[in-house]
Parts: sequence; C-alpha cells; structure tokens
Amino acid sequence: MKIDTELHPADLLPAIRGMWEASAAKIDSIDRTMDRTKGAPVHTVAGRYQPRGWTDWTQGFEFGSAVLQFDATGERRFLDMAITRIKTEMPAHITHFGVHDHGFNQISTYGNLRRLMLEGRIPHDAWQLEYLELALKCSGAVQARRWTELAGGLGYVQSFNGPHSLFIDTMRTLRVMALAHKLGHVMKGEGDEVISMLGRLVAHARATAKYSVFYGEGRDIYDVRGRTAHEAIFNVANGAFRCVGTQQGYSGFSTWMRGLSWAVTGYAELLEFIETTPEADLAPFGGKAEIVAMMERAAAATCDFYIDHTATDGIPYWDTGAPGLRDLNDIFGDIYARESEPENDIEPVDSSAAAIAAQGLLRFGAWRAATGRSNAERYAQAGLTVLRTLLSDRYLSRDPNHQGLVLHSQYHRPNGWDYAPPGRKNPCGEATMWGDYHMRELALYVQRRAENGPYPSFFGP
Repeated sequence: MKIDTELHPADLLPAIRGMWEASAAKIDSIDRTMDRTKGAPVHTVAGRYQPRGWTDWTQGFEFGSAVLQFDATGERRFLDMAITRIKTEMPAHITHFGVHDHGFNQISTYGNLRRLMLEGRIPHDAWQLEYLELALKCSGAVQARRWTELAGGLGYVQSFNGPHSLFIDTMRTLRVMALAHKLGHVMKGEGDEVISMLGRLVAHARATAKYSVFYGEGRDIYDVRGRTAHEAIFNVANGAFRCVGTQQGYSGFSTWMRGLSWAVTGYAELLEFIETTPEADLAPFGGKAEIVAMMERAAAATCDFYIDHTATDGIPYWDTGAPGLRDLNDIFGDIYARESEPENDIEPVDSSAAAIAAQGLLRFGAWRAATGRSNAERYAQAGLTVLRTLLSDRYLSRDPNHQGLVLHSQYHRPNGWDYAPPGRKNPCGEATMWGDYHMRELALYVQRRAENGPYPSFFGP
C-alpha cells in the first residue's frame, strides 16, 4: 500500500456524505424487496441481495446498517425501521447455540442501539436500555458456552464447524463477550460454577494469537510475520494442535485476506476495551500488561502484513496464495506496486476485507497514539488511504438499481458462490452484507473523528 501521509479525516467528509446518500436508497430497497422467509441477505447477484442459507450470520448487519444510517444522518425513519426489524427478527439470534457469530449479529443491532442511548442520540428509557443490555448479556453467555478447553489456560469459542475448529473470524465477534462482562454478567455452569466471559475472551484471543497468527519465527516453512490461518484444528480428545486449514481461503498455508482483516480489527478493538478494563478484572487471567502485550503483538503483525500485501490503493486480492496471482504479476508486474484491478479475469480482489481492515488500522493507530506508542500515524493514515479508495467511483456504487454499496466484494471463492457477470471469468461488481455494513461503520468512525464527535466504541462512552 502507498500510504498517503497528508490525508485528514475532514478531507473525506464530502465523499462520506455522498456515500450516506447512496446508502439510504440501498437500505430502503433491501428492506422493501427482501423475502426473509428464505433467510438473511448475504451477497448480491446481478445487483440484488440474495440469501445463502448457512447460518444467517448477516442478519444483524442488515438491520445494523439502518441504525448506522440514522446515526450518521439523523434520519429518524431508519431508526424506526431498524427497531421494528430488530424486535421481530433478532431475538432468535440471541440464543442461537449453533454459531460463533454473536458479536456480528447482536453488537450491530442491540449494541448500536445501546450506544446511541448512552450517547444521548436517542431518548433514554430505563426499560428499553435494560432490554438491550439483557439481550447482549444472554448473547455473550451463549457464545462463551461454545467452548473447547486447551491446556495452559487456553481455549476457544468453537466455530460452527464443531469443537475441533478455531476460526480467525471470531476475533471480531468476541466483543459481545466483552460487553457482557462489562455489564456485570457471568455464565453459570454445572453446580452453579461461575465462569468469567472475560476469562474466556482472553483465552480465545491468546489461542488465536498463538495458533492462527504467525510471527516469522520459523514455525513452518510458510511462517511469514503477520499472516493468518483461517482455521486452526485441534484434537478434542487431548487438546493438541493438529494443523491449520481454511474454509474460504485458498489454503491453510496462504492468507485469506478477509480472515486477516477480522484479526486486524478484532485485536485493535479489544485493545481499546482492555485499556478501559480494571487491572483487578484482568489479574486472574495474566494481568493487563501481559494481555496488552499479547494483543499488541498480534495487532501490529497483522496490520503490517495487510499494508504489505495490498495494492497501492489499499485493496487486497482475496488470498495471498491464489494461484492466478502469478499470472497477474506476469501481466501487470508486481500487483502490490500498482493500483488494484477489480475487473481482471484471473483473480478477484475483496473489497470487504478492505472495509473491515481499514477500521482496524485506524483504531490501532488511535490506540497507539493514546498510549504514547510509536508509528501511530502510519496505521491511521493507512486506514484513511483505504477508505479514500473505497469511496471512489471504482468501488462505491451510486447506482440506485444496485442494492450493494461497496462493489467487488467476495463471499466464498472456493465454493464458487460469487456472481460473475456475463462475459466475465471472475466475480466482480457485486457486494456483501458484511462489506456494506463495515463500510458504514468505517465511514461513521471517520466522520465522527472529522467532526470531533464522540469516539464510537462497542462498549459505550
């Protein structure tokens, strides 16, 4: 990536406001046309959002987008739309024991509404606040219940693949356990055993940092500092680590860039949370200094890898090991030394990875600045550089007939689920619900920084 060191949040405000204008029509169109009896909207096919029955992990992103639209613009009808849909559609997600995605669904909906109430953006109502917080407490406990214990104080929230499977994605969903802890909630197991969700959060983050993030220390011949594996697989009989793998990337020994992005933003955001957590809460789990050091190491490594493995405009190709990248290099030269080619016919880019990672880069930079660490500006400016690209005509859809907001996003390349337009060999020009939601979250973050608004965090002001 070629980082623009002169870019300021205020420079992007005109384009951000234009993005919210385009976003409004898309939210309206999806809400008007989506048949939710078939599942949650996942990705666009020829410009129309379609469900993909797997786990409905994107439902919160749909309704959370309407909350963010209200947050950014003050248009009350989007808040009303979101509340109506959340009340009807989201309760089943709170107690969904079959998924690891609680931080995606519930923080995007109940969490955003709670934040707005605490910020004074919507009227304070004690009973409504208690309802929102109860939903978050229950969701955090349900997520923490999906647990595989490992030796040495480690463990992880199981992916939907089963108890053997640790997904890198879950780093971005741990925030529901963090918020549940902040709200004073605990799990209770057999015999009324009290189980700390903060303890499980730290153990999961530590296991991910050990097994799913690489540091260039010779762990295997593909050990490059900052790269991540989508899945770490364990022998559940004895807790032994067996191997890395992937579900949506090219291989366990290459880096699926959206998975990397979940780690970038997950660790950055948890560093902000840990900074506000009392030492006494963290002492039983290694202490604040050790936990911060572990998370900072993983965050710095993954942020650096992202910066080094994107095109100059900050957009990544979907996987660093995708076999066609060699052909792209032969055609264009070094693909990381030129702007991205989203409409090439060899290997697709993934703009959703960029939308996720940009926020992590910005938050990591802000955290480093607030704690007096070096190189803070490098990460923050990298995040702004990515956002500028996503706001450009190459990536932002202003077509009212296209329901997607951020174009050239990928869902599941190995399964071939992404839509390739007629005459194209590669999927391009389409959007995903997580890419669009995270674009809105990213834009809101930068908008607030530019306007000196309240600093947005999932755990509240």
